Amino acid sequence: MASSGETPRAKPLSRTPLSSTSLIRIYHDYNLEPWIQLTRISYFAGSMVVFWPYAWALTMSARTISLPFVNFCSLTIIGAGCVWNDILDRNFDAQVERTKHRPLASGRISVTGAALFLCVHMSILIVMIWDVNRLAWNVGLLALFPLTGIYPFMKRITYWPQAWLGIAINIGVSMAWATTTASIPTSSLVLSTGCFFWTLWYDTIYACQDKKDDVNAGVKSTALLFGLNTKRVLTLFGTSFMCSLTISGILNGQSLLFVLAVLGGALHLVWQLYTVDVDSPKSCWRTFEANGFYFGAIVEAGLVLDYVLSN
Repeated sequence: MASSGETPRAKPLSRTPLSSTSLIRIYHDYNLEPWIQLTRISYFAGSMVVFWPYAWALTMSARTISLPFVNFCSLTIIGAGCVWNDILDRNFDAQVERTKHRPLASGRISVTGAALFLCVHMSILIVMIWDVNRLAWNVGLLALFPLTGIYPFMKRITYWPQAWLGIAINIGVSMAWATTTASIPTSSLVLSTGCFFWTLWYDTIYACQDKKDDVNAGVKSTALLFGLNTKRVLTLFGTSFMCSLTISGILNGQSLLFVLAVLGGALHLVWQLYTVDVDSPKSCWRTFEANGFYFGAIVEAGLVLDYVLSN
């Protein structure tokens, strides 16, 4: 016990880790929900369709140069255009049933707050690409600013915004190759072309969810352009994608494991085309999720096995 002239000792801070209850309390007390919704991080399918082309390219390039497995794992990352898209589309989103409750469209987050949030994301992304080689740096800047930045305007001026999205999202293929090999080989360009058609495939299906509301809001999309011919055009996109994916693997010297993965992916796309109802929002969302969760994983599983066994 301390004497009357001594200052009582402070109790040591508790080192007990945060419990799930504490995290939930922080989540509610600081109203984090709209900020999490703004990044779309809770909608994993949307993040995964952006991630998979980068992952495929990274795995293929790693196999080519026999990159050690630890280094291969450390290069895997994802990006932030959803905040910018929602800032520009807040008035459109307010008119669409599926998107009217988004944080900016519903007024739960201010435009100023979202802009500051975007600056934080952009700063992090620039730091992430700061130490890469000159080619990868240039590709990274191209991906961050003109390509991703211009995309939200495309749905106002053309029925092909999905085509611009296909270019913007799949620049990650070139980025992966440039980061690991400081080059962009022919196999990379062929894979980029294939992923471009894959984006047209899944984002046309995604856009079919909002066809009625998009007409009223004045938003353009391939879903509206193709109309009754949507499934026929999807067949063309899917075929072009699988052919490009196969050719890129051949050019990269992939083994039979990759071919089997491509066959599995092709069967999955056939299943998607057969089962999707382009006039049913629920069916379209379910098929879009299948691309993010299952199709990408099927192809990546074959690529990773091929990479591991070849090293």
